Amino acid sequence: MSLNISTKVSAAAKRDIVQLQEKIKNFEAGKIEEDKFKLFRLTRGVYGQRQPGVQMIRIKLPYGKVTPQQLIKIADVSDKYATGNLHLTTRQDIQLHFVKLKDSPALWAELEEEDVTLREACGNTVRNVTASPDAGINPNEPFDISPYAHELTHYFLRNPICQDMGRKFKIAFASDEFDTAYTYFHDIGFLPKVRIENGQEIRGFKVVLGGGLGAVAMTAQTAHEFLPEDKFIPFTEAVIRVFDRYGERVNRSKARMKFLVKKIGFEKLMHLVAEEQKALKTTQYIVDRQITPTNIPSITQSPDINIEDWQAFEDWKRTNVFEQKQKGYFGIWLRVPLGDIHSSTAKKLAQLVQEFAADDIRVTVNQGLLIKYVLKEHLPLFFQTLSELNLAKPGFNSTHDITACPGSDTCNLAVTNSTALTTKLEEMLQSDFKHLIDEAYIKVKISGCMNACGQHMAANIGFHGSSIKNGNLVIPAMQVVIGGGISPNGEGFIAEKVVKVPTKRIPQALATVLNEYEAKSEEGEYFNDFFLRLGKMHFYHLLKPLADVETLSESDYVDWGKTENFIPEIGVGECASVTLDVIQTVLEEAQERLEWSKEGLEEGIYADAIYNSYNTFVIAAKALLLSEDVSCNTQIGILQSFDETFVNKGIFTFETSFEALVLQINKQEPSEAFALSFYALAATFLQQAKSFRLAQVSQNNGLDKTVISNFYKA
Repeated sequence: MSLNISTKVSAAAKRDIVQLQEKIKNFEAGKIEEDKFKLFRLTRGVYGQRQPGVQMIRIKLPYGKVTPQQLIKIADVSDKYATGNLHLTTRQDIQLHFVKLKDSPALWAELEEEDVTLREACGNTVRNVTASPDAGINPNEPFDISPYAHELTHYFLRNPICQDMGRKFKIAFASDEFDTAYTYFHDIGFLPKVRIENGQEIRGFKVVLGGGLGAVAMTAQTAHEFLPEDKFIPFTEAVIRVFDRYGERVNRSKARMKFLVKKIGFEKLMHLVAEEQKALKTTQYIVDRQITPTNIPSITQSPDINIEDWQAFEDWKRTNVFEQKQKGYFGIWLRVPLGDIHSSTAKKLAQLVQEFAADDIRVTVNQGLLIKYVLKEHLPLFFQTLSELNLAKPGFNSTHDITACPGSDTCNLAVTNSTALTTKLEEMLQSDFKHLIDEAYIKVKISGCMNACGQHMAANIGFHGSSIKNGNLVIPAMQVVIGGGISPNGEGFIAEKVVKVPTKRIPQALATVLNEYEAKSEEGEYFNDFFLRLGKMHFYHLLKPLADVETLSESDYVDWGKTENFIPEIGVGECASVTLDVIQTVLEEAQERLEWSKEGLEEGIYADAIYNSYNTFVIAAKALLLSEDVSCNTQIGILQSFDETFVNKGIFTFETSFEALVLQINKQEPSEAFALSFYALAATFLQQAKSFRLAQVSQNNGLDKTVISNFYKA
């Protein structure tokens, strides 16, 4: 199928889309192995589903911003290529499900007409940069962090230093010290700060580093109490360079920044970051503070609205509406059940926003939406229209507003169903705990597995999919975790595992914990303080009777939303792969990086050219090490092992060592002269590596060598 790409699409995006289509053709023709193709398509936002033959498409929305026109376009492509559903994620993306692989290039091309990308939404890249959704209108913010999140996003988009790392890398910006962006569990987090020096306002950030959720959750450590605004992008680049070089690449479960911090220590990490300063593309980056303008509506008249249920209107205003720092304007939070919004609803919402609000809708980290710059006299109109769209439920970001990943509906890794359980819990809360629509500090979050896409470890009360064995039978279960989240003063907590409970008993488990809090908490006591005061074992014994397999009924063996007995069906995660390769293919990858380096030289992008030359060295060295059955789990390990295996034995010779030769990259500024000389050295080494390998193959009667590269790419 030929692609009809609009002239509105940028040259870089057009090249990406055409490459994706070509790779799909080669894959379907059997010219590319499945795992090789997987690594490519993931960085283009194309993610395999639990159901064979269809893909999930992840749309990257930096800091959650989407204009009404972009929302309409996303809805249109969902109607055309997917199911008509838009799924809002905890990373402020939008996902479309059940898309045919062959349709993904055309889908992407249509999105790019409105400057919406899929690039680096998945894969071992810098993922979507998230941020507090109220940035720009938050009355407590030192300044609007939106331009900074925008600039950082585009600085690393297609940047060679983060196209093929050992694992993904997540960045978040909070709008104020209350940390509604959860920076404390990110690889890097930024919190805005202001200093007054010589009577002038100096902007900067508190920077935290090395946090993460998942099976082993860790809180981030403070790297800088105040980093000036012109240094935050250079610092981030230096951190990513260190992560790329020293991060784990074999054991996927240990391949995140938090584990690198644990392995080498925070002080050593910061020392390595400092060593990268000279090599950076820029040591000072001035952000254009006006780069994310907001168009505010001019309409002041509103149609007459007859509110029939004034109590419902007041509940909605109290819990879902707030006055912005811009006096006279209001922000409106929208609860979106399960984060799912139908295309027809999205279009009607976009039309309402186009006429009566700012052109800046934000996806929130709890799978909702924020509308900005609404006049007070328009609030009745919004309430009535949103009610008709089922988007006016009160209690946004309260206990009633449960966050949940799609779970076993679509995800390969999910153990249990998250969505049906979430619906049941919200019904129970509405029935038995209606007053908790005003409770902002007891959050409930659910993930279908331990990987925390539902951010359960950052919940005051969280659940993740699991199972319990009872003889030959398996019971769908949820691991109950308690004590995570953000305190009223902005302190971040990681939840503690308490006990596994059959999924059908989770509504009772949640009710039990909430009743215990209401019965035994002290006046004004924050839930996590209550949990710490009573202790984990108190809650273990409180919930343990619900885990008793001797009292199970037949229905306990059936997961929520299912009709048959539970059978664990856990697939292989899309971020993982086991690649069968031949040495020649690895050398071809090195050649490709050398060609990218040449392109950078021709375009005058010297820092990018240098990094691609660096990768040429590393990948070619990896190929020869694999030919000798020497495996390495880091890039720095490759450089050191090459010296041990080849240089120290006189097989290859350099003026100093191979490691010193390659690590010139962080000893030199990215000048034209160094870019040219480093390229020449990389080209010479690659040619030597090819000649050496040709001799090896000749000695092996012309047969290349197949190697297994488990989760690993240089």
